[in-house]
Amino acid sequence: MDLDRFREKAKNKSVENKKFLQSLKKQDARTVDDAFHQVHEEVFEEMDCLNCANCCKTTSPIFYQTDIERVAKSLRMKPGDFIDQYLRIDEDRDYVLKSSPCPFLDVDNYCKVYESRPRACREYPHTDRKKMVQIMDLTYKNTLVCPAVFEMVERLKKVSKNL
Repeated sequence: MDLDRFREKAKNKSVENKKFLQSLKKQDARTVDDAFHQVHEEVFEEMDCLNCANCCKTTSPIFYQTDIERVAKSLRMKPGDFIDQYLRIDEDRDYVLKSSPCPFLDVDNYCKVYESRPRACREYPHTDRKKMVQIMDLTYKNTLVCPAVFEMVERLKKVSKNL
């Protein structure tokens, strides 16, 4: 995965993708869900996150209390110590990682805490959720981070007259 090339393509299509995703907010929610879920399946049959891991390299998931407890337990740490060592509170008052790339990402793009990873990591990139029309702003942001989301949006634009 050539992440520099991806970032350039995502940046060049940024305005177009934002406008397209905003237009989907006005469409029938079930139709949008069906279209997203179909391209989600297609794209992830072709792409392997281990070849990229850009999400883990550049962003932080939100850590909810249950996530903190689960990850801390897997690391044999007290939740408070886990918070002190790895997390900070962001502008939205959420716990997020202090730094990127994620400290649990190894050199082969494997997650050292995969079995206990946060819910946000489990659900990323959120393109197989219900009511996709409600998260178009997040989906747009993810087109700038995740090559799979970028590819999904490119494919959806090609069939958008059917939406």
